[in-house]
Amino acid sequence: MGVALTRSAQWTATGNGTRTLEVTPLNEVILKEIIMFVESFIYKHPQEAKYVFVEPLEWKTDLDPSAFESGYVVSTTTVKSEEADKNGQPLLFLSVPRIEVRSFGQLSCLLFIAKDTKLKEAQACIEANRNPVAKILGLDYNTMKKDSSVLNILDKITKDSDPESEMKMKIAMLLKQLDLDLLNHSLQHVSSEIHLNPAMVKKDIELLKCFSGKGEQTVLESINYTSDYEFSNGCRAPPWRQILGEMCYVLVKPHDVETLCITCSAEGVFLNGGKTDDEDEINYERKGAIFKDLVTFLKEKSAKFSENMAKQIGFNEELQKEKDQPNETPKKEEKDAFHKASSGSDKRTLEKNQINLGKNQMTKRLEPSLNWKTTVDFKENRISLKQSHEEKHGGKLEKSTPPVSPGKAPFVRKSADKIEEVASESSSESEEDEEPPDHRQEANADLPSEYWQIQKLVKYLKGGNQTATVIALCSMKDFNLAQETCQLAIRDVGGLEVLINLLDTDEVKCKIGSLKILKEISHNPQIRRSIVDLGGLPVMVNILDSPHKSLKCLAAETIANVAKFRRARWAVRHHGGITKLVALLDCAQNSAEPAQSSLYDARDVEVARCGALALWSCSKSYANKEAIRKAGGIPLLARLLKTSHENMLIPVVGTLQECASEESYRAAIKAERIIENLVKNLNSENEQLQEHCAMAIYQCAEDEETRDLVRLHGGLKPLASLLNNTDNKERLAAVTGAIWKCSISKENVTKFREYRAIETLVGLLTDQPEEVLVNVVGALGECCQEYENRVLVRKCGGIQPLVNLLVGINQALLVNVTKAVGACAVEPESMMIIDRLDGVRLLWSLLKNPHPDVKASAAWALCPCIQNAKDAGEMVRSFVGGLELVVNLLKSDNKEVLASVCAAITNIAKDQENLAVITDHGVVPLLSKLANTNNDKLRRHLAEAISCCCMWGRNRVAFGENKAVAPLVRYLKSNDTNVHRATAQALYQLSEDADNCITMHENGAVKLLLHMVGSPDEDLQEAAAGCISNIRRLALATEKAKYT
Repeated sequence: MGVALTRSAQWTATGNGTRTLEVTPLNEVILKEIIMFVESFIYKHPQEAKYVFVEPLEWKTDLDPSAFESGYVVSTTTVKSEEADKNGQPLLFLSVPRIEVRSFGQLSCLLFIAKDTKLKEAQACIEANRNPVAKILGLDYNTMKKDSSVLNILDKITKDSDPESEMKMKIAMLLKQLDLDLLNHSLQHVSSEIHLNPAMVKKDIELLKCFSGKGEQTVLESINYTSDYEFSNGCRAPPWRQILGEMCYVLVKPHDVETLCITCSAEGVFLNGGKTDDEDEINYERKGAIFKDLVTFLKEKSAKFSENMAKQIGFNEELQKEKDQPNETPKKEEKDAFHKASSGSDKRTLEKNQINLGKNQMTKRLEPSLNWKTTVDFKENRISLKQSHEEKHGGKLEKSTPPVSPGKAPFVRKSADKIEEVASESSSESEEDEEPPDHRQEANADLPSEYWQIQKLVKYLKGGNQTATVIALCSMKDFNLAQETCQLAIRDVGGLEVLINLLDTDEVKCKIGSLKILKEISHNPQIRRSIVDLGGLPVMVNILDSPHKSLKCLAAETIANVAKFRRARWAVRHHGGITKLVALLDCAQNSAEPAQSSLYDARDVEVARCGALALWSCSKSYANKEAIRKAGGIPLLARLLKTSHENMLIPVVGTLQECASEESYRAAIKAERIIENLVKNLNSENEQLQEHCAMAIYQCAEDEETRDLVRLHGGLKPLASLLNNTDNKERLAAVTGAIWKCSISKENVTKFREYRAIETLVGLLTDQPEEVLVNVVGALGECCQEYENRVLVRKCGGIQPLVNLLVGINQALLVNVTKAVGACAVEPESMMIIDRLDGVRLLWSLLKNPHPDVKASAAWALCPCIQNAKDAGEMVRSFVGGLELVVNLLKSDNKEVLASVCAAITNIAKDQENLAVITDHGVVPLLSKLANTNNDKLRRHLAEAISCCCMWGRNRVAFGENKAVAPLVRYLKSNDTNVHRATAQALYQLSEDADNCITMHENGAVKLLLHMVGSPDEDLQEAAAGCISNIRRLALATEKAKYT
């Protein structure tokens, strides 16, 4: 252990005081391995765990004396273990905040007590005891750090043959093995990391220099090396620092933070201590986390750098080239081109050339301009549009910017925004998250006359005065803007830029005309992405503050259309749009009685409706949901829900439905008494409103209180009646989903039976889409937990369609179907039908499904099937390889799979032949490995499986040999009575073996079992008493043997 802590662990390089472990992934790996070793020591090596250290391990702890329970003498500020050494000194002594530990057994118990803070305790212990081997075994064994081969250890054993020396040697061997394991884990961790090299660092720095300067659009003010001298290997760090992997030191001045002194090393990039006062030396000590490269570091430290870098097309493309071709250096010509593209004057020329090139190409009539796709800053673009009337250049775009294929520039811009957005997006998103293919008119296509007429109108928009602009907008509005040809005509000729620029004028009429057109054409996915690329969303967000209600409505509706994809939703939130949209909902601020919608001004209602529409689109993002909640949107939505305007209610309920996926929203929905209004609107004639109300109930009904509220407000009857209308599949999916979640409460199931909903659900098991089937089967699975409903499903012919669904591939459907089939199998008559339809074999085959939820659900369903089958033992053996498959599932990492498989083994092991087979497949050691678990559900079923498996051969002895007995005793400290019963029964069976009785007695089982003899649970009473009886009989027999 000493070698790993010295060579592999990463310590702070402080000159004075105690060195501490750095917060790094490698140190975390080492600490976790040490914790696992110490925690398992008491079970794997019980004799060695009692060994008393030569010197105690001492450190400062954060543990409170109240955390210690049985086995310790606890006072206000001190704790003493009842366990002591031969001199009477406690093996654990705590005097806040100092703690002393003298054995591995007490160390192991301490980690169990520490629970969530065990990592912190382990770190404090190691930092305070830099040479733990010497303290544990003595200074004689400290030489093992340098020379610790097995031969030397054996040599020590032969010289010192007393029991204490042998014990020390065993512990020394264990610590030596731990040392090797730690070194191996460190090696694996280090080898998996991506290292930098001088060429990669130099390339990044040179590229950043190209984009640095004093302008606001540059990514940095300056970036320079601290040393001008470059060694032959490409490094600039002094040789004594190069040995540590450091390559160079860089001074970076971002726009928005102080100058940063950065170390570039093979491990990554990090902030150092900066230059000392004399400006000659660098404080090399690391001051923060390590980043994979320089760009990632600067993005974290400077928001301005991240923002400006996203706008640099050339920079993003060059970075991509570096990733694709890491060993190639950028050509000088490309660097010059990028530098020109980033400079202020050349950037203006570039934008002018883009507009003029578009004008020249427009006159050809057969080749609309493609250059609208180039990403530029929207404010500078408006300036370039004004200048384009005076400039007559054009046709030389390629010389002032690197080649950008159509559609690539927006993608580069999107990738930069998407980095921040992906982590915050809700899993419920399904709309247009992928970039659609760019659809353009063919050059020689037979285009309709409207295409060319719209292009002429765009000319007037660009060059006309105010009156001409308004007339052109009105004329353009007369076209069928829902037609894709008209939409693409506006885009291809550069009309989108003009329409967005008009939003930044002071003329209300121009703004209204522009927004009306943008609102219509933004239904097209390509158009809305173009609007975002051209910077249209920030302008629309600003319009939400306008005093003109018509402008607010149009801007909000356009935002609702545009915010259908992630980048647009991020842009709305980033520019403060969520808060402004929430403010639009407050349409009744002057009304004395909000519930009386007749008092609302019609225009205020329309403003609120448009605001709700925009929030509905934005609410598909998790970050936006939080922003709506923080802006006070829930009370306003609750108030709007009381109106009678159906066109208002649909977006309001739609927003609530999206947001109800979050627990914080569900709590707020209950507090605002929204459920009552959702139930009321289920009786509406509007199918879309019914759908969204049902979907909102589906999201909220995860909570028991909400399910009760739905029943109390009379929501179950309209849900049951809506099942009869099967034409609208979207509504049917929402209604069946709401019924499924409401059926989790037994009282609701009784009501659904009264409303004859169960028969209707059985009828929906065929000829329905999967999204409906998932909910229908889920509802039946909950309903069939009651006997009356199981009989009803069988009489309605529901067993066969349920079994038929077991051959599907939809994971959510399979989870629900297996649960429903398992619930039906509890009834013997239904089980006969399932067996006849080969349902058990289908369930067994689902144990091979790759999805753990499906495996677990199938295993749970098999339990009642085995219990209620006519000849269960023979049925199970008839499945070739079935028993081996079940046993192998005990190697799973999923706790639910393990618990369900243990439950299945409990039922399988009731047949002696099957028990013999699974014993041959190694069920005993696999069950024993699972014994060290804190999961009560797994504990219960594991104990039951061990109890049943004890009935064969020498399995009882095998469980003891595999160290399963001691952890089982710890189960008796659980708060779950079911765990107590199962554990007592398992211990009773295991106590038939004398060695197991000794282990139980050593681990304090008798004291715990004595309390359970007085339990009101008769099975628990009997098992506890039987176990104590076996232990006592063994003790009497041993005592008797002493005297005979």
